[in-house]
Amino acid sequence: METLTLVLLFLITCILCLYHWSHTNKRQNLPPGPTPLPIIGNLHQMKLGKMMESLIEMRERYGDVYTLYLGPRRVVVLCGYDAVKEALVDQGEIFGMRGLLPSIELYFKGKGVIFSNGESWKQMRRFSVTNLKTFGMGKKSIEERIQEEAHFLVEALKETNGTPFNTTCLFREVSANIISAIIFGKRFAYEDPEFRRLMHIIDELYISIACFWGQLYDMFDLLMRYIPGPHHKATKILFQLDKFIKERMDIEKETLDPKRPRHMIDSFLIKMKEEKNNPLTEFDMQNFFINTSSLFLAGSETVSTTLRHGFLLLVKHPDIKRKVQEEIDQVIGRQRDPEPEDRESMPYTDAVIHEIHRYANVIPMNLPHSVSKDTMLNGFMIPQGTDVFPILTFVLQDPKYFPDPFTFNPDRFLDENGSFKKNDAFLVFSAGLRTCVGEGLARLEMFLVLTSILQNFNITSPIDPKDLDISPQMVGLTNVPRPHKTGFVPR
Repeated sequence: METLTLVLLFLITCILCLYHWSHTNKRQNLPPGPTPLPIIGNLHQMKLGKMMESLIEMRERYGDVYTLYLGPRRVVVLCGYDAVKEALVDQGEIFGMRGLLPSIELYFKGKGVIFSNGESWKQMRRFSVTNLKTFGMGKKSIEERIQEEAHFLVEALKETNGTPFNTTCLFREVSANIISAIIFGKRFAYEDPEFRRLMHIIDELYISIACFWGQLYDMFDLLMRYIPGPHHKATKILFQLDKFIKERMDIEKETLDPKRPRHMIDSFLIKMKEEKNNPLTEFDMQNFFINTSSLFLAGSETVSTTLRHGFLLLVKHPDIKRKVQEEIDQVIGRQRDPEPEDRESMPYTDAVIHEIHRYANVIPMNLPHSVSKDTMLNGFMIPQGTDVFPILTFVLQDPKYFPDPFTFNPDRFLDENGSFKKNDAFLVFSAGLRTCVGEGLARLEMFLVLTSILQNFNITSPIDPKDLDISPQMVGLTNVPRPHKTGFVPR
């Protein structure tokens, strides 16, 4: 009898909640979406481990702007270039807040350039952009550092004697060294034990975020945060990265010259000293660690993953690889290093790199946004505080702007004269106020590293190119290439 009473109470509760949800949706004119259940929201309609597949199915039913409930958390999903542009560009100030990413929120706590909001975000972004320019983007010093790193990479590839291998670790080390030069002022030898420890920390972090439990945490955080398990591991790993950063900070403090900052650590320490008597300062130790780790992680992972996609795609399409090498030989030759200025004279190579970015779609979900006040979008009301997912996959695969989007085709970025052609929907680095702060550095790194490798090597695979699966595989927050090995044979 008691069991029956409980079941009836549960059913009555569900009916009342569904009635309340339906009535609220109609009254507030929220975007349409699947009917949520009490407590779990729409989780019963999501395919765990296949988040993008679930979102695609919902888009087909509800359109380019729809509402989804991750537990009790309301999320508005934006699909296609037009909807994303209307939000992030046309209403950039309103949609410019950072939304919630539960699996790493316990570490970031609204700090650093990526996950902060308000005045903290403004100051961290201004500082980060300024220092990337000072020690990196657009400066000859970073061009030379990337070229130097490309030399070390070429030498490491020569030692493989053309034997195919998994490039994940090596490409990550290259990208990590380039961002290290900006943040720490030094590069590490690939076999350096300290560097190996750093790479291990990054590996462990992405594994913990990408695992089933990590994905479940991001989808159902109100319950998962109280349940012990491997989904809490990411925060512990990030504190290991803090320890590494502190060790570097302690070393650099000993030789710090306030008049001559050498890298980003110096700049932050100088700024902390300047504002030590300001009770409202954002330049404290917590922001130091979180901002530094944010930039390091973003700079070391996304470009390396894009490079792995790129060489898999070029092995799959040897005719495209051959045309890039022909342009390299014609413009650069074999005797000198590629220069950033060469890109203007290499439209086909530029088009190939853009298509690699688009096809790889490394951050398919984008990072969550949030709205700062009630606003209208596509004829629907988006209430203040609602998290928004501007899905980059739907932008980069929008057939209105990228015909035949599932085909790897660099020609889409060329005009009838063979000159490079821009495409407004190329939002690989997102758009609006939250555009990636390292976009310029990433573009430069991709060009110099890819051309340096193809200048010196032909690339091979132990698998027949026609049998290679080049479709990106979503693992956690990122699209990674499917497991493969690549051989680099000196030309």
